[in-house]
Amino acid sequence: MCGIVGYFETNGVSREPLGQILLQMLEALGSRGPDSAGAAVFNRPEEGRLLARVKLSEARPVDEQVQQVTRALSSSAAVEAAEAHGGLLRLVLKTGARPETLTTLIEESAAGVEVMSLGHHMEIVKHVGTPAELEREYHLSSLTGRHGIGHTRLSTESRVDVSHSQPFWAHGHLDVATVHNGHITNYHRMRKSYEARGAKFYTDNDSELLGVYLADHLRQGNNLRKILERSLQDLDGSYCYLVATAHELAYVKDPFSLKPLVVGEGKGFVAIATEEVALRKVFPDLVQAREPEARSVGVWSHNSND
Repeated sequence: MCGIVGYFETNGVSREPLGQILLQMLEALGSRGPDSAGAAVFNRPEEGRLLARVKLSEARPVDEQVQQVTRALSSSAAVEAAEAHGGLLRLVLKTGARPETLTTLIEESAAGVEVMSLGHHMEIVKHVGTPAELEREYHLSSLTGRHGIGHTRLSTESRVDVSHSQPFWAHGHLDVATVHNGHITNYHRMRKSYEARGAKFYTDNDSELLGVYLADHLRQGNNLRKILERSLQDLDGSYCYLVATAHELAYVKDPFSLKPLVVGEGKGFVAIATEEVALRKVFPDLVQAREPEARSVGVWSHNSND
């Protein structure tokens, strides 16, 4: 019963803040999942800088954790900004260190600290509660960018907390995030296989597997479309999921077509959502919306080098 949304500007021109588009789409799907909500927003990068969102522990003072994180990073990065709000710490870093190195430094600096996103283009904000509560906490509607994805969650098996919320970052690979609706039935077998190879899982949410899967194949230099087409062979179950990278937005529709997904394309944009009502709320004049066929993949890309 989760709701997923995506928006992509094909001409690079925004008619309103990206966050406002994502928020309105999520609000239209709010009844599909009141447990948590989140979004990944992608913008043009700041030259030579990385953006990080870090979940802080609720059990310890925020200022103390911020100091520990920034001190741990000092050997590998210049921390140009560090601002904590709503349980998340936003960092602006100037560094050439590998994502894995930065993640380790941050997460080993203090108990309960977890990197939620890392990228030149991407920031993830997520919160326990409804899309309206996400807006109150992080002002999603004010965030700008060229594309993004969002999620509103109804927990059917795993815990309700920020870590289990979506989007999920593809840990270790910059600027890649996923949102998922459905059930991956071979999750436990695939998880054991990845853990045997050294992969780290932060939750028992089967959706997290998608980020691990993508990061693994992207590290091998594989093309995104080919990875997603292969995922239809590797992942069992009924599901739809979206992937956003620095310059791409994509969807995957499972072989059984049991989970709904609607794609609408207008002048200069494409919008994707679990239900058409989310598209119509933002784009009431949208001429046509279609439901992708079973076992289908769609990818949109910016012709950009930034």
